[in-house]
Amino acid sequence: MQQIFNFIFKNSHKLLFLLLLGISLTFTIQAHSYHKSKVISSANFFTGGVYERLNAINEYFNLRTQNEELALENARLKSLLFNAQDTMKVPDIDTIKGVKKVNVVVAKVIKNSFNMPQNYLTIDAGEKQGIKTDMGVVNNLGIIGLVEKTSANYATIQSILNTKSRISAKIKKSSHFGTLQWNAKNAGYVQLIDVPRLAAIHKGDTIVTSGESEIFPAGIGIGTIANIYIDNKTQYYTLNVRLFNDMTNLGHVYIIKSKEREEILQLETETETPKR
Repeated sequence: MQQIFNFIFKNSHKLLFLLLLGISLTFTIQAHSYHKSKVISSANFFTGGVYERLNAINEYFNLRTQNEELALENARLKSLLFNAQDTMKVPDIDTIKGVKKVNVVVAKVIKNSFNMPQNYLTIDAGEKQGIKTDMGVVNNLGIIGLVEKTSANYATIQSILNTKSRISAKIKKSSHFGTLQWNAKNAGYVQLIDVPRLAAIHKGDTIVTSGESEIFPAGIGIGTIANIYIDNKTQYYTLNVRLFNDMTNLGHVYIIKSKEREEILQLETETETPKR
């Protein structure tokens, strides 16, 4: 406290000058409209800049909420897309009945491996959200993999970058199909094997899901043909497919819940089980 008094006493002349200067400026501003308008304008400019920066900070911290809202909206749109009928084809009984209709669950990738022969992802959704083993997983660019195991709130995904992965895929323009697998050499490419030699294929052709199973609807993007080889053992084509997805950088994904999958699997199991 004594130091404060010493400071005031030592600088009393300066402080008195500043006080009188402030009083004189106040009277001047109040007495002249021009000066008053300038002060108000400067104050508005300063406070406006402060509010603008505060708003920018607030928007930054709201990005996570906005991203989650966008992911949910993407899930809704994908559900509509997968359920949409193909207007270029003549409707048949199955499409009218909606046999192919699916639901979509949104989740976020919380762990991702891509540099081992057998790679997996972990997502923050599980059995409570209705996720089960062997459900297909995609994002806005294409397929990601299959659900491997589930717990109450999490699930692991067998990535398409997994040497055990086998997915039915086809050439979009010709509908010739083969089996999609990975040779563990490059995270940006997978291989489509057992493609018939009579298939008309070219570099740059698009590869999509075939729809041969109830895991993935037909026509979901996978990638484009980068190289074409002939397997010396089988004499079938092997296609090197450049993925649409960057499998090293994944965010939100969508788990496809086929409405008819369980019924079909039960029927197939009963058909394959030998009678006693």
